[in-house]
Amino acid sequence: MSFLYHLQRQNNRFKPVYYLLLIFLLLSFITRIGLLIYSSKSVDLDLKTLLGIFSIGLFYDICIALFLSIPFILHIWFTGERIYKNPWRWVVIGLYLTAISLLLFTNIIPKEFSRALVLILLGLLCFRFSIYLLLLFTGQTFRIRWRKVILLLGFFIVAFILCFNVVSEFFFWDEFGSRYNFIAVDYLVYTSEVIGNIKESYPVVWIVIIVMFIAILCWWPFRRKIAKSVDAPSSFKYRSLIACLILVLPILVYFFINERLKNFSKNTYANELAGNGIYEFGTAFFKNELDFYQFYETLPDKEAFNIMRKELETPGSRFLSNDIYNLDRMISYAEPEKKYNIVLISMESLSASFMKKFGSTIDITPQLDSLADKGILFTKLYASGNRTVRGLEALSLSIPPLPGQSIVKRQNNENLFSIGAVLKEHNYNTSYMYGGYSYFDNMKYFFENNGYSVFDRNSIDASTVDFANIWGVADEYLFNYTLTQLDKNYKTGQPFFAQIMTVSNHRPYTYPKGRIDYNPDDQSREGAVKYTDYSIGKFIKDASVKPWFKNTIFVIVSDHCANAAGKVELPVNGYHIPMIMYAPDILIPKKFERLTAQIDIVPTILGLLKLSYKSKFYGRDIFNYPEGKDRALISTYQGLGYLTNNDLVVQMPPKKVNQYKIDLKSGQSIDVKVNDSLVKIAKAYYQTMGWIIKKNKYRFPIMEQK
Repeated sequence: MSFLYHLQRQNNRFKPVYYLLLIFLLLSFITRIGLLIYSSKSVDLDLKTLLGIFSIGLFYDICIALFLSIPFILHIWFTGERIYKNPWRWVVIGLYLTAISLLLFTNIIPKEFSRALVLILLGLLCFRFSIYLLLLFTGQTFRIRWRKVILLLGFFIVAFILCFNVVSEFFFWDEFGSRYNFIAVDYLVYTSEVIGNIKESYPVVWIVIIVMFIAILCWWPFRRKIAKSVDAPSSFKYRSLIACLILVLPILVYFFINERLKNFSKNTYANELAGNGIYEFGTAFFKNELDFYQFYETLPDKEAFNIMRKELETPGSRFLSNDIYNLDRMISYAEPEKKYNIVLISMESLSASFMKKFGSTIDITPQLDSLADKGILFTKLYASGNRTVRGLEALSLSIPPLPGQSIVKRQNNENLFSIGAVLKEHNYNTSYMYGGYSYFDNMKYFFENNGYSVFDRNSIDASTVDFANIWGVADEYLFNYTLTQLDKNYKTGQPFFAQIMTVSNHRPYTYPKGRIDYNPDDQSREGAVKYTDYSIGKFIKDASVKPWFKNTIFVIVSDHCANAAGKVELPVNGYHIPMIMYAPDILIPKKFERLTAQIDIVPTILGLLKLSYKSKFYGRDIFNYPEGKDRALISTYQGLGYLTNNDLVVQMPPKKVNQYKIDLKSGQSIDVKVNDSLVKIAKAYYQTMGWIIKKNKYRFPIMEQK
């Protein structure tokens, strides 16, 4: 009885922790309600779904609340009268623990320890260290007052951060249709572009003022109780017991809970609503790569490679080795090689649905629609993913989109087998052009180390640019600069390959005035799309008078769609992108209506050149491949899709495989029984590429077989 009595008295010291948990759970509930109302048309609002959303959601909210409480628990646990009577001892200990934290953060000792916990400890120790220095010169009354101030100030700061997170989640959901994911992690890394984008897109000052007001409302009712908790009776023994009992809970969460528990429904929006944004952010931060063999169903490697050999058999190709695990091929054409120039324009976030050719009722792509009549329009082309890095990966490496982070952003991504490296070996001048700063998304490092020369915003004379935003110079100025570079390339006598990445069709959707009939001040996506369309049309017109124009093929393709969110994990209409191959003196205009993957673009370009080369590419020359086995590969960071004209196989962790009958136009899908032969092909694509990347075998050049 005495033990329980003392424990209850000591428990009063930890009341700020309980208040914090209450505030976080309330804000998370409000966030979930708001997102549910906002997405009500996309969620099946039956009782079972609602119970799943809110019960599973509450569970994840409690898990994160436990992690958020750790700094307060540690502060209360180690804050007693002795600390303030002998502060120098704790200063030394604080310095010692800070040094340990720095060692953990810099990976000098094994990185199995959580970096998140290290950052929390580091911030806590630095804050307390500064306070302890101040307390060396103060009296007892002032010390007690400071203990209250520290607790109240810390509580308010956390309340403000949590309120700000609610607003951030709404903006992120509106843009991407999901909780935080890899995109949010990237936004944390590239703070300059992201903060600039936010400033140019939203009324930041008013948002901060409103969030501050809400944070005060959350903090105000608890302020006296928090201050009073400092005066509660305290014993280090009982504080330690309570602290350890609470701290064991986040430890259990860390080891035994994962993000997959939220996937209770076939409706993707419902699963996202059942999750917690902060939890999803942490998952994306620590799991930037997913090992296919660990998280997905697999075949015996020999069987998987046998399947891929059949998939990669094309007219004019032969394998360079009898080794079943070697997929290197020699690609040959009967016709003589054509030294055409290639200009590959990768358009930011331009969905096929924006074009009139694909049913749009608004006229925002007049230039592209016109070029489609004069070139080859691909009507069933599907993007590999929903991020620019996925598009860049497909358009340079021609590989299936592996789970986790794109190869473009992974370590050890140098000297890979890319179209840039292949063409450079064939005496092409190869370059990558980008209107922003190419350190973003690791573009500069990736392209410079894989066969390209990189030109970005730093290369463009600022005096030639009249408009730019945080993402880069407006598209027309990038194209103007590209023209000058292509003129220089032409004078060298070498054929050239230039890959251009646009930026204007991206929030904040700003562009120069007087170009199109949309007001730039409205900052609308439609206006940004039409401006990019205008810039491409102007570029083609300006290029048409150049001496190299008649010998140049322009490939105009989107990197990904504007939005790939949907009720199902992989809504196919969220991956449908346009592509136009335009060369009036070389190509005969037509519609190409066969299903095509984004990874097929690279070998198709090389096929237009009738280039004989050794290949590792997983894509096909779609003009030189018989009908009947057309397919596309689409993905999120963990959902891996294999698409045929009527079927979609989706592989998901942990080791789940589903199959759907799909409607390519509407994106609607119906669950069907899994077709074993189709599933095996789907597994083979991703499994063999995962094996090749893991074994470091996707390198350039291809070594001669002994």
